[in-house]
Amino acid sequence: MTLVAQPGTALDEALLRVLAPWLPARRWFPAKGASADLTLEGVLPLAETVRILLVRARAGSIDALLQVPLVLGPGPGELIGDLDGQDVRDGAADPRFLRAWLDAADGPGTDADPAAARMITGEQSNTSVILGDVAILKVLRALHPGENPDVDVPRRLVEEGWTHVPAPLAWLEGAWVSADGVSHRGYLGAMSAFVAGAEDGFELACAYAGRGESFADLARELGSVTATMHTALAHAFPRLEATDGPALVADGIAQRFSWATSAVPQLAAYAAGVENVLADVRHLEATPARQRVHGDLHLGQVLRAQDRWFVTDFEGEPLAPLEQRTRPDLAVRDVAGLLRSIDYAAAVGGLTGEAATAWADESRAALRSGYSASADEHTEVLTRALELDKTLYEAVYESRNRPSWLPIPLAALDRLVG
Repeated sequence: MTLVAQPGTALDEALLRVLAPWLPARRWFPAKGASADLTLEGVLPLAETVRILLVRARAGSIDALLQVPLVLGPGPGELIGDLDGQDVRDGAADPRFLRAWLDAADGPGTDADPAAARMITGEQSNTSVILGDVAILKVLRALHPGENPDVDVPRRLVEEGWTHVPAPLAWLEGAWVSADGVSHRGYLGAMSAFVAGAEDGFELACAYAGRGESFADLARELGSVTATMHTALAHAFPRLEATDGPALVADGIAQRFSWATSAVPQLAAYAAGVENVLADVRHLEATPARQRVHGDLHLGQVLRAQDRWFVTDFEGEPLAPLEQRTRPDLAVRDVAGLLRSIDYAAAVGGLTGEAATAWADESRAALRSGYSASADEHTEVLTRALELDKTLYEAVYESRNRPSWLPIPLAALDRLVG
């Protein structure tokens, strides 16, 4: 079923006024620290006391359409405010919202009990709700027209027989008309199987590092799982040949280096080493076909449960345009993201000096061997280049947000281009 937005009523406008002081404190609200203009773009009525408000938030360059499920009356959801003596509550984890959502959704469904729902805290861009350790619903807070990779990609992977992704159970789409009169359609949320007893991959790696315990076997297995994921994605989505592939990769990293050095001038000392890496890329005769990839793969995007790895969160960078998040890319970009994550796990786990280097080197080598037991020249050169690209981004990010962490990407630059 597709829920079609209706014009807001006087009740909905009043609800927006109740919401206005509550929204800016939400972690998923996009206009942090700014005075945002809030307007009601429509409403999706789910049940008598359940309404989804579509709220447009504008502040400077920010223009986002937000989904805000509300439940009227007493209940377990967070109390937002009061309207004419009636409670207005956040509906995301309320059983009444969840039952109405499941009744309207498409997909195989689930027997999960909405009464046993609990919200996951700490998320920034969406809201996830666990239903009785059976299913997990992701309520997409910022709505975008078109496909959603976090819904479409797992569905296609399961159709390909790939079993390292939580199985999709239900999904719900909505249709709305923007202020300029253009009709849009997009996903409101998706529910998948809950992976019981799962450990976050990054936290797991940090624990291994903290104990000084080898992570190599798990890293090798994760590399193998990543390779089978890429094979399934190549079958499920179109691939794109690029005759000028080496030049495109090299030019992109050169631009990244220029941007990074303007933000972190000390990176200029690596210019000669960076150019050597780019020269190796340009000497390649070709690059592999570009294909659908995860797009934001790191240890925090994988789970360990039932003695196997599961890959999650296929939406890519939520703030990036949809076209960019779904564009075919080199598969080894995902490998580069995992390799960088291993370096961070060693540092966050508390290892320093030679111990950190030895632990990370062993884990990184194992992951690469698991991904490709017989890596060819293209794989080696491109993995190094794309890891360099990621490291340059990290250097800028850390210099701006966590200066005490800047040594982590700088040590990687010493290794990659030194």
